[in-house]
Amino acid sequence: MDYKNLAQTYKTPLYVYDFDYIQTRYLTLKNAFNARKSLICYAVKANSNLSVLKHLANLGAGFDCVSIGEVKRALLAGANKYQIIFSGVGKRDDELKDALESDILMINLESEAEMKRLEIIAKDLGKKARISIRINPDVDAKTHPYISTGLNENKFGVDINTGKKMYIYAKNSEYLDPVGVHFHIGSQITELSPIIEAAGILAEFVRELKAIEIDIKFFDVGGGIGVIYDNEKEIDTYDYAQGILSKLNGLDVTVVCEPGRFIVANAGVLLTSVLYEKFNKQKRFVMVDAAMNDLIRPSLYEAFHGVELVGKSKDESSCDIVGPICESGDFLAKNVMLPACESGDIIVVKSVGAYGFAMSGNYNTRGRAAEVAVSGGEHRLIRKRESFEDVVALELEFMK
Repeated sequence: MDYKNLAQTYKTPLYVYDFDYIQTRYLTLKNAFNARKSLICYAVKANSNLSVLKHLANLGAGFDCVSIGEVKRALLAGANKYQIIFSGVGKRDDELKDALESDILMINLESEAEMKRLEIIAKDLGKKARISIRINPDVDAKTHPYISTGLNENKFGVDINTGKKMYIYAKNSEYLDPVGVHFHIGSQITELSPIIEAAGILAEFVRELKAIEIDIKFFDVGGGIGVIYDNEKEIDTYDYAQGILSKLNGLDVTVVCEPGRFIVANAGVLLTSVLYEKFNKQKRFVMVDAAMNDLIRPSLYEAFHGVELVGKSKDESSCDIVGPICESGDFLAKNVMLPACESGDIIVVKSVGAYGFAMSGNYNTRGRAAEVAVSGGEHRLIRKRESFEDVVALELEFMK
């Protein structure tokens, strides 16, 4: 990929996504389940650009959404409404109402209180709400504490005993239709065994539900398959699918999985221009025009992203790559080896297609970066760079 040309054409900071890679990753996972009924619901939160969503919708993907805004994005991008799941731990009444009126596949519930709210809203609308319930299997995903979600200490889901009471209540409700069961134990999982353990626990739970005539049609295993940022080992998709399916003997269900990072993380890079170098005694800093508002993962999680200086490879020395924001935590990489940098050089920050632009903001009144899609050797703008006028547009009319 000609990063220098892209940087010259669209300026920096710039997010660039390889749409051919996105297609390959989606089909790899879809084909791993080709022996059984399956639905691959892309996790919109990972990268919600409308062109990314449209690309996946055209491939037949469903969508896992955690706000009504994401539901609306998926519909706007051309998604099949019966392939949309509305998840999330804190849904407002108006969001639940909008989801019911959009007639999506199902609403994934996280608590008894949420179920009772949904029942009231469905009754007011004269509708029957298709639901799944997020069961917390109390399985350790062995991932970063901030992205672990399957333990009892996490805020997500309900325990199995509570879940069973909820399913019985829903079965007897005129306005609730329990059609799915769901678990999601965390993100960036690189060991298969916790996923298989959780699938086994939930499969046995579904058998118990079917024994009392609660007909679960969708078995949602969540997302969380890890990717390679540095030296991780990826889970093999065939082993992943076979491991889950091995737990479903005798169950006639559609397997649903919700990959986000797996599909888009390594499809994306962030291009940033070098401003200059500076030295504090022996410490070397490479100042660039991208900052923590553009990519917050290193500051938030101490996440690793590989970096590369375009066109140079010799005489490397250790440096921190830092941005213009007035925070000590504003860095893209620490203690990385790079050749001497000059003003205008382009640095490529890798593996940013997931939770890169999606978590960006306007801190220090900085406009968010442009986004570009590359496919078949062609490139096109899919989100324009924010101007100062864009950043202040929602405030101007209220200024006194």
